[in-house]
Amino acid sequence: MNSKIYLSSPHMGGTERNYVREAFDTNWIAPLGPNVTGFENSLENYLGDEIFVAALSSGTAALHLALILLGVESGDEVICQSMTFSASANPIVYQGATPVFVDSEADTWNICPQRLEEAILDRIAKGKKPKAIIAVHLYGMPYKVDEINIISKKYKIPVIEDSAEALGSTYKNQKCGTFGDISILSFNGNKIITTSGGGALVTKNKSIKEKAIFLATQARDAAAHYQHTQIGYNYRLSNICAGIGRGQMEVLDKHVGLRREMNLFYKNIFKNSKGVHVFSEPTEDYKSNHWLSCILIEEEKAGFSSHTLRLALEKENIEARPLWKPMHLQPVFSSAPYYGESLSEDLFKNGLCLPSGSNLSTIEKERIKNVLKQFV
Repeated sequence: MNSKIYLSSPHMGGTERNYVREAFDTNWIAPLGPNVTGFENSLENYLGDEIFVAALSSGTAALHLALILLGVESGDEVICQSMTFSASANPIVYQGATPVFVDSEADTWNICPQRLEEAILDRIAKGKKPKAIIAVHLYGMPYKVDEINIISKKYKIPVIEDSAEALGSTYKNQKCGTFGDISILSFNGNKIITTSGGGALVTKNKSIKEKAIFLATQARDAAAHYQHTQIGYNYRLSNICAGIGRGQMEVLDKHVGLRREMNLFYKNIFKNSKGVHVFSEPTEDYKSNHWLSCILIEEEKAGFSSHTLRLALEKENIEARPLWKPMHLQPVFSSAPYYGESLSEDLFKNGLCLPSGSNLSTIEKERIKNVLKQFV
């Protein structure tokens, strides 16, 4: 059997070993040290002026701390995009709060501004003004930033920008990860760059970064002994993992370029096909890193379904995956409020994520193309 082609596998640039070796040579193995500081500095320089970054153990940890820092407590409600991975919603429940899910819009597949405002007005009418909005840049595609921010300011509800999939994407030439009141990044093994496991909290306020680091290191007070006046968490990034991240930052732009080339690869394959749409930017204001390249299949026009295509790829040992199953359809969130119709459900039913790695070889691309051409 042919070797497996993964959806999105880690892609090392080569210099990561140097930073990791330096950590070993200097015995900086703890969850702090020069690599952590260096990685944070690299991210801050990349994202722009007056940006502060706290490197953490995961994107989920960053979301959890963002909710804490915005004052979300037990009994509160937080609006969350339904079309996303569960890590966007789980931290809401960590805080004892209730997620309120909102449908997507067709242009970016992200949170729908109209449905968002509808949800806010209805929750206020029910006496439960939401404490925060979690908006996600799905698969690297920026959400409708201007429209969401207008609603946020109108109702004075802060935005947590889930940029876990969107490092390297931009909206109106501004980098994703810099639009929210607090933003988060992920460096999981399948992301655009990886630290094996890791994430970051991004803010424009230095004191918020300092508070995040305080909470992420078990909220230890400034004393010679171990003293704690509030609950803390073990959420700081390891100096070893941060070393991988420093090397990855050196190839970030190259990897974004290669992912975008994969999106063009699929556009060329499907350019003359009926009923197959490659997910791409709605206007020039949007620039996606195309972390994952996705297609939407109209079965009646195409003559095949996303399920049929996925199985054909699987038969050739090529990984493909349905789009995220919306959170309001997940058994664990079955009792949560939902605002919208069926757009996110239709995306889940008819969409497919295709292999998108920045390290796919010419031979692997040919294998993928050969399967897809059978359907085209």
